[in-house]
Amino acid sequence: MRKIVAVAVLAAMTMLGTVAAVATVAAGTGGHPTIGPWAGSQPQAPALPKGGVKRQEVSQEQYDILVGQCRYAKTPEARDRCHTQVREQYKVGAFNPGLDCRAYSGVSVCGVLELSAPQRSCVEESVGGGLTRRRAEVECYAFR
Repeated sequence: MRKIVAVAVLAAMTMLGTVAAVATVAAGTGGHPTIGPWAGSQPQAPALPKGGVKRQEVSQEQYDILVGQCRYAKTPEARDRCHTQVREQYKVGAFNPGLDCRAYSGVSVCGVLELSAPQRSCVEESVGGGLTRRRAEVECYAFR
């Protein structure tokens, strides 16, 4: 019985995450474009200027997700590096539709995830087991 309840709770949490993601796309606050010339395309990071890093403007919500995802880094040094990268690469301003944000299993992340070798192995194993790569990356980043 406990297993059934656990599976039901996990399914409900996954569905709520999916509903929230769809709602943000519909509201124009996140996700991938659904109409226009970029419909269905993967978001692309802006090209960096020659010799430096261009800070991307993101919404407060996106910035909060970027900062919050640093807590999943496995070591204090990695968490510090993550926070430094967020401060250097992003600034709060307008919503950035090109920033790849996603939420799975109650974990929200944006941008490219820095995965360790064991996490990359986890991703490959999970994709082989039927998960999408995006979901596998988030779950392996947060839980492995």
